Amino acid sequence: MKTYSCALITGASAGLGEEFAIQLAPDCESMILVARREDRLADLKNRLERNYSHLTVHMVAADLADRDRRNQLISQISHADLTPDLLVNNAGLGDYGEFTQADWAKTELMMEVNMTCLTHLTHAFLPAMLANGKGGILNVSSLASLLPIPDFAVYAATKSYVSSFSEALRLELKGTGVNVTALCPGPVHTEFGDVAKREDLSKEFSAREMVYVDKEQVVREALVGIKRNSPRVYPGLLVAAAALGIGLLPVAAIRLIMGSRPRRILPD
Repeated sequence: MKTYSCALITGASAGLGEEFAIQLAPDCESMILVARREDRLADLKNRLERNYSHLTVHMVAADLADRDRRNQLISQISHADLTPDLLVNNAGLGDYGEFTQADWAKTELMMEVNMTCLTHLTHAFLPAMLANGKGGILNVSSLASLLPIPDFAVYAATKSYVSSFSEALRLELKGTGVNVTALCPGPVHTEFGDVAKREDLSKEFSAREMVYVDKEQVVREALVGIKRNSPRVYPGLLVAAAALGIGLLPVAAIRLIMGSRPRRILPD
């Protein structure tokens, strides 16, 4: 018997979302892949069904920033008699640069995808999990959720929302059989940085290579965490140590450290 009857993964066309699909495939009877890029979804669907004969893969090309399209997605899944018992809220956007120089449309889009979409889909699919007495919700947050980060202000704030929402929901659902975990990775080599980088900035945000964790490890630890009902998962020893250290610091010390942090993004 498979661990999950149906897993819904957002942002599934690349990066962590694609890796979630690959690692979950052996443990799922069916899977719903959601992302904007239909060609990539089709390629992933074909690969998964070719490698796993037991697995049925459904794909939905959708812009999750569009509220009407999210409602259509929810309706499509309901009409197809699919009931996700694992929801991976992976879709997310970032933006590097000073807040005053940010494009408002991009900022608003980031808040819509990172917070509203995640909350909306959770609200839509949680009741069925509760009715069945089992399920899992895995919300992709970030190590950045622990800090106020200059040049990354709105992104870090949206991820702070994700972590806080996940913690509170987990407490509400105690004893129901539905697990909630926030995945809080540090830097990971995906397309995220390329999308978040602004064209008019001379430097992009970067981190030391030793801090990066492979996406395979990030997803592997996340899936173990949701099975164990871990509140948060910080993949990689250095990231976990950093999270522990940040948690022990007083707010005044965090302000001092972040205020004196070298600015990596400077206009020409």
